[in-house]
Amino acid sequence: MNPLKSIPGTIILGFVLAVVITLLVSAPGNKMWSLVVWLHVFVGIIWIGLLYYFNFVQVPAAATATADSEGPGPAAISKYVAPLALLWFRWAALATWITGAAALEIAGWGFVNSFMLAEGVEVIGIGAWLGSIMLFNVWILIWPNQKKILGIAKASDEEIAKAKVVALMASRTNTCLSIPMLMCMVGQMHGLPL
Repeated sequence: MNPLKSIPGTIILGFVLAVVITLLVSAPGNKMWSLVVWLHVFVGIIWIGLLYYFNFVQVPAAATATADSEGPGPAAISKYVAPLALLWFRWAALATWITGAAALEIAGWGFVNSFMLAEGVEVIGIGAWLGSIMLFNVWILIWPNQKKILGIAKASDEEIAKAKVVALMASRTNTCLSIPMLMCMVGQMHGLPL
């Protein structure tokens, strides 16, 4: 059976290869650090990749589909694509935050020190704060409002109209915050003075 013929098989094979490489090439004391940081980056790519997909592809495509009287309309996206993408999006956001918190501890920067912007960890601390705001937006603003927009939760036309604005603004805020957040993460990890 070829694992590349299914999404779960592909992901499992990728995880196995990553763990094997980490165990083979990481220094003895750094194996846990390497695995946690790798997992943090992996789930972070899923989260931010979907964030960019929503903002750069899905929202404009849904608007175009709505305006196209001869096309399939936005139902193809809102009924089939969006719920699955939002599932991966919100859980990847949570996994990114949790693995980031673990990475702060394992690295020796400290979770509390980072959030208190202690000396030497100001950059990663700012990144952690930005990521925390973004996680809040995903679970408290974007997801509850998307449920109304997609018809998963009951809502009036007026509530759906309001939900569209809140979800869009929270998503755009996250897109904006993701840029300096990524700069802070890379900056701390590569010793860039900011």
